[in-house]
Amino acid sequence: MITLIKPLLVNITILFSFTFNANLFFPFQTKIPLSFKQQFILGLIGSFGALFCMFYPIETLGDTHFDLRMCAIIILTLYGGWVPGSIVLLCVCILRYIIGGKFLIIGIIVSIASFVSAILLRSIFLKAQSKVTAGSLVIFCYFIVYITILYFNVHLLDLAFYLVYFIAFYLTTVALIYVIEHLIKINKQFEEMVYLDKLTMIGQLTASIAHEIRNPLSTVRGFIQYLSTDTKDEQLKKFSPLIMEELDRTNSIITNYLKLAKPEPFQLSVISLNDVISDCVQLMRPLASYSNVILDYENKEKYFVQGDEHHLKQSLMNVIKNGIESISKKGTVHITLNGDPLKNMVEIRIKDNGKGMTPEQLKMIGLPFYRTKSKGTGLGSMVTNKIIRELNGSIEYESEIDKGTVVKIVFPFLHEKK
Repeated sequence: MITLIKPLLVNITILFSFTFNANLFFPFQTKIPLSFKQQFILGLIGSFGALFCMFYPIETLGDTHFDLRMCAIIILTLYGGWVPGSIVLLCVCILRYIIGGKFLIIGIIVSIASFVSAILLRSIFLKAQSKVTAGSLVIFCYFIVYITILYFNVHLLDLAFYLVYFIAFYLTTVALIYVIEHLIKINKQFEEMVYLDKLTMIGQLTASIAHEIRNPLSTVRGFIQYLSTDTKDEQLKKFSPLIMEELDRTNSIITNYLKLAKPEPFQLSVISLNDVISDCVQLMRPLASYSNVILDYENKEKYFVQGDEHHLKQSLMNVIKNGIESISKKGTVHITLNGDPLKNMVEIRIKDNGKGMTPEQLKMIGLPFYRTKSKGTGLGSMVTNKIIRELNGSIEYESEIDKGTVVKIVFPFLHEKK
């Protein structure tokens, strides 16, 4: 038994080692898709892990060649897609061909079967709430194929070996999924810390200069308004409204920065998300109709959260407004509200079919002065993100060019109104 467990432990150590190293190169995340270059490099990293597993097989089984290389193929295919998965598969098949032996073809077939199983069930895996459960489904489907191939093409080995091997295979793959999911959460928390640090820096800078700027602006605006009242200068009459409009816009930017530096205190209470969203939809319908956009929201089950109604409306209306303005012609903004009693969370999903954003633009959302529109200050998303986070919520953006954007806002909900 020791001779079976020892190489399996080596294989497991190799796979976990390469998993953590891959996270150093490309921190695991779900929000931004990997570029082809990143997928290629990830495939090479996974290939090294799979090949090292093949260098340390279970050596006491005669002509057969058992190891955990298929774990690497499944994990890379599920998380990275067909590009890194096929790279790992190609490298594994080449080395298996070099190793040769009586069961060469069988060894290649079972490797290909792991890739096919993962690619066919990948969409289910990515959509699943529990990645461990979905990963278990993929593994068991592959086991059916794997065991069938072994049964008809390889002389049966001791039952204890198969139990040890397949249990180790399953536990290793599930553990890798569990670790990767936790690394994704840790990476997300790290991004949150960096983002909040940027907000703090902006707030400190704002607090030191905002009032000093607003005072002379108010003075200049007052003099422009006074001089333009009784003046006979046609140029001044013509351009004074534009000057005051730009001064007001500048003052609005400073006001938004002050909200970041010294936000208004929250008036926390138990509020109905359904009512808040309904109010926001009604308030935004005129803008939507003017832009030839349909706001689609169906008020379903009641969900209550602890929050500030005024600030929450401000955040949701800003997200809805961004969705409307991203649609150049006729389109729809879908708003859905779904609760998860097991996680005690409720998700607001705002989806549009607008122009969408590139991965590079997606990374910049929420940073000061960054905007994807020709108008605006670039502070709306920043204020929205800050408010939602301070209300103990989270916000995520998903987007594809020419397909639209999905904004997911999650809050812990109360089981009943108190």
